[in-house]
Amino acid sequence: MEHEIWFTAILNKILGTPVAALLGMFGIQADPAHAIPNYIAMELLAILGLITLALVVRSKLSVEEPGALQQTMEVAVEFMQGMAKEIIGHGSDRYVPMLATLGLLILTCNLLGLVPTLDTPTSHIPVTLGCATAVFIYYNLQGIRHHGLLGYLKHFAGPVWWLALLIFPVEIISNVFRMLSLSVRLYANMFVGGLLESVFTSLIPIAVPSLVMGLHVFVSFIQAYIFMLLPAVYISIATAEEH
Repeated sequence: MEHEIWFTAILNKILGTPVAALLGMFGIQADPAHAIPNYIAMELLAILGLITLALVVRSKLSVEEPGALQQTMEVAVEFMQGMAKEIIGHGSDRYVPMLATLGLLILTCNLLGLVPTLDTPTSHIPVTLGCATAVFIYYNLQGIRHHGLLGYLKHFAGPVWWLALLIFPVEIISNVFRMLSLSVRLYANMFVGGLLESVFTSLIPIAVPSLVMGLHVFVSFIQAYIFMLLPAVYISIATAEEH
């Protein structure tokens, strides 16, 4: 069993018994003392951190004298709005809250492992697969909302009717594969990054770990950006009008 992080231990003391009971309803046996794994606890910690940040920014909003934190968040929001508009086009603002929440959550989870005694939840496949599944459901629902169920399914058949029977299953498989590739890409990058950091820290404990940590930060931002960029592309494809 993996080493239990202090925050995980606190959650298990508070919520371990009800979580174990809930899992038991689905036929999953769990020890009430260790019902919540580290990666779930770390993801919850990231969510709590983002909620706290949002409340702090909201409490200090100012038009005349915006603080450094407010200006930083405004720049981040403008960047996300610009990315969404460039990729999705008209009506992109309705998708910015989803993309921004996703990007900030992934970034926070990616960076969490740099904090001593904590872990990187995105280096665990259940976390990345959960995020990718949410993306998969979201952009497909947006496609259905935009085109209707039959209209959305029709765009998987391609423009040539006599090739529809061949193209439709290929497109459906490709659509599902997006969810898998999105989750595995993030998981592999963060898992390997954490592994390299552990190896180099144990072999060369002077200077080199700092370089590896710097690389971890760089990869964290890149992967968070990709996890916003690709869903924006998928939304654009799902809501595109045929010409």
